[in-house]
Amino acid sequence: MQNSNHIKPKVFNLEERTYRFAKNIRDFIKSLDKKFENIDDYKQLLRSSGSIGANYIEANESLSKKDFLMRMKISRKEAKETIYWLKLINFSNAMKERLINEAIELMKIFGSIITKSQ
Repeated sequence: MQNSNHIKPKVFNLEERTYRFAKNIRDFIKSLDKKFENIDDYKQLLRSSGSIGANYIEANESLSKKDFLMRMKISRKEAKETIYWLKLINFSNAMKERLINEAIELMKIFGSIITKSQ
């Protein structure tokens, strides 16, 4: 018997996971009302969500431990900022809650990597 919710298994490859997260943010924004007063919040959300994965990729290509840690800290910071922008958007649904939860998980993962790498 197949589950009708089609819950996808978690992705443990962080590069793929952060990419999917950024894509899911973009899908979420497409579903929202495009009122003038919301546009800047959406742009900030787009930037911060994409920056999580971009900085993770940079961390993996870093030339030093110091550079690696800095990029990981930026990824964690961008995940935290993404949570802020998601909460600021005056719209509630299950997708928004899943995105907030995923951003919190990513923030914790990066925090753990940072702690173990220092």
